[in-house]
Amino acid sequence: MAATAVRHLRAAGSPTAVEPLPRPVLRAVREDERPPVDPAEFRRVLGHFASGVTIVTALDATGPTGFACQSFASLSLDPPLVAFMVARTSTTWPRIADAGAFCVNILGAGQGELCRSFAVSGADKFAGVDWTPAPTSGSPLLPDAPAWIDCAITAVHTGGDHLIVVGRVDSLGATEDSDPLLFHRGRFGRFSA
Repeated sequence: MAATAVRHLRAAGSPTAVEPLPRPVLRAVREDERPPVDPAEFRRVLGHFASGVTIVTALDATGPTGFACQSFASLSLDPPLVAFMVARTSTTWPRIADAGAFCVNILGAGQGELCRSFAVSGADKFAGVDWTPAPTSGSPLLPDAPAWIDCAITAVHTGGDHLIVVGRVDSLGATEDSDPLLFHRGRFGRFSA
């Protein structure tokens, strides 16, 4: 699976797992024109969209890896597919691509600190974190995650300064009694009916 992701990235002209991931030049207008929207305003406005929070994990030859991800969605019921978006500059993504599989750990309301620890770049994110292997891929299942989705990478698409990773769901599970961890306007929150 990892070889498939790397071949796809090379065919699309994107950097692969063995090459550094440069920030792409993203211009919708000429250099002498102003950008169509201010990046700070873009972030502020889109921050009004509340999302759930996940930690995407994988197990490669060097050990467990993962990152906090709020850009996650179900994609297809038949076949069962999910997708997540990751920055092309991510240092974690090449390891997930190399593994060829991943597990999405959907976080619960009390897991904000765990999320923050996986949002830090360059740190040992698994220091002090117990985990068990997901049944199909062996990717880390994190403790107390209310739901998890174990997947194999089936496609990788470019999307501006991000990659869109599609995974085929091989196994999944959830607990019944858990509130989600939400992210809204730069802060964690809880769902209340």
